[in-house]
Amino acid sequence: MDHLRPVDLAREHGISTQAVRNYEQAGWIPPAARTPAGYRTYTAAHAAALRAYLALVPAHGHALSGQIMTALHAGEVDAALTAVDRGHAQLLRDRETLDVVGRALENLAAGPGTTADGPAGARALSIGELARRLRVTAATLRNWEEAGILDPARTPVTAHRTFGADDVRDAELAHLLRRGGYPLAHIATVVRQIRTAGGTEALSGALDDWRHRLTARGLAMLNAAGLCARYMAFLPPDPGPGPGPGPVPAAPGPGVLALGGMATGCSPV
Repeated sequence: MDHLRPVDLAREHGISTQAVRNYEQAGWIPPAARTPAGYRTYTAAHAAALRAYLALVPAHGHALSGQIMTALHAGEVDAALTAVDRGHAQLLRDRETLDVVGRALENLAAGPGTTADGPAGARALSIGELARRLRVTAATLRNWEEAGILDPARTPVTAHRTFGADDVRDAELAHLLRRGGYPLAHIATVVRQIRTAGGTEALSGALDDWRHRLTARGLAMLNAAGLCARYMAFLPPDPGPGPGPGPVPAAPGPGVLALGGMATGCSPV
């Protein structure tokens, strides 16, 4: 298996040989050697690189996966690990957001005098009444409206804002998320999801699907880390900084992760 053809790499993953060539051209697998006749020839290192890249895609997406692989090929291990860390940080933020939204929906549904989608039989509230209900200012509610979080109706004659049951639900959810430190743009996205889903009950199913997707992405990150580790074993050792003047640094002690030659993976998992 010292010399592989493009079709050999492609067949393993059910992709086209053109895709293999495209990945090489993009720098996501190393450049191929050429036969005297000009044909590409690959090695086990190329096969490992392709496995690593294709495993990274469901874990981190195409763009970030490409950054990771090109950094590894440039010998920039720290840059590759930083890109991996960004993916893990995003997954953590998504998990935290999911938990906060889930708790917010539970609180809204379980609140006194509320249904799953808002106050039971409540009349529409004015902006002042809603502000007092949430203990915020009317200016805050207007900011939320400008950010796309609230969409109140207007009275025909005076054009005053009126907040119905759905508006109150959205405002209460926004208030909970703001207390959790979430930006207005993020809250607006969540509220739009509730409106699209048809209310909090329908959104609960969407949150379950979201949680399953996050779990799948986390497992994909674990798989990608292992395949990256296998590929990194093919890369030349990192020479590190030269000794320069002064004493040579001591070797790493027990428990210190060495990144040269045999790496333990793209990410600590």
